[in-house]
Amino acid sequence: MTTSSVVDLRSDTVTKPTAAMRKAMAEAEVGDDVYGEDPTVNALQEEVAALFGKEAALFVASGTMANQVSLKAHTQPGDEAVVHPQAHLLRAESAAGAALSGVQFRAVGRADGSIAPEQIAGVYQNGSNPHFAPTRLLCLENTHNFAGGSVLSLEDMQAATDYAHAHGMATHLDGARVLNACVARDWRPAAVAAGFDSVTLCFSKGLGAPVGSVIAGGRDFIARCRRFRKMFGGGMRQAGILAAGARHALGHHVARLAEDHGHALRLAEGLAGLRGVTLSMGLPQTNIVFFKVEGARMTLAELAAALQREGILLGQMDAVTARAVTHLDVDERSIERTLHALRRHLGA
Repeated sequence: MTTSSVVDLRSDTVTKPTAAMRKAMAEAEVGDDVYGEDPTVNALQEEVAALFGKEAALFVASGTMANQVSLKAHTQPGDEAVVHPQAHLLRAESAAGAALSGVQFRAVGRADGSIAPEQIAGVYQNGSNPHFAPTRLLCLENTHNFAGGSVLSLEDMQAATDYAHAHGMATHLDGARVLNACVARDWRPAAVAAGFDSVTLCFSKGLGAPVGSVIAGGRDFIARCRRFRKMFGGGMRQAGILAAGARHALGHHVARLAEDHGHALRLAEGLAGLRGVTLSMGLPQTNIVFFKVEGARMTLAELAAALQREGILLGQMDAVTARAVTHLDVDERSIERTLHALRRHLGA
């Protein structure tokens, strides 16, 4: 079975760079980015800063590094950050906040991935009581991965960030898939980022670049991030080769995210008609579908193994929950092929 015949729905991180992207990378002008001398990296940083309405930006290796560098730059050891219980920062970054920054997380939030002001108020500590860690940072995620790619509304984000700023907290947006939210709602990225002191954007997911994320924020904040990027081993020298892929993605792969959303919706609608299958979080808002396999002809593990033998890969979150993520390497035929296989194995 060739790689091209595989329908890989495990994540949108599995995308391969297009021929045009590879050409842009091969032809990139480069310099030493640790010295700030890589022209392609500098151009990408300027473009992303302008996109989000921020003063400056910094190219880093990954979405996790973007979050962790931002966390380090916003806090001191012993501080507390408010996050959602299903936040990527808390759930999927190998306890880096504790290990690298000495930060304690306080998890509150709604099922859709948002955090209400009253929930922040319920855990907020101003630092006056020596028994409790001071609450210094609010972190939101949009789209919210483990809430099924949900889109946090501008109103909900504004209410949460207004409360945080009024109480002396900094605000950070994990925007790994924020352009999915912008495409789904026809929002300007600057409008989404307006209430946040820092925002990240990942290029190696739906945008299809092989490597890289960017942090955007105030000039002084980004200067601190640059130091911590170096501390965390993220100085990448002639990184323009990678930044060129990200620039190509920004110029060519944003509007097409709507195709991924359409494919996810088609997949979810097909899944909803299968025996023993339920959509965990309803119809998808963007490109992520969570579904449960319970009481079906086979277990999720058996189903995933059967599909894998046919060249169809699913993400398994637990014994009964699967995740399917659409991306630029999954087309309409891939979705129909997947649904046909699922019908054969589970029955309609």
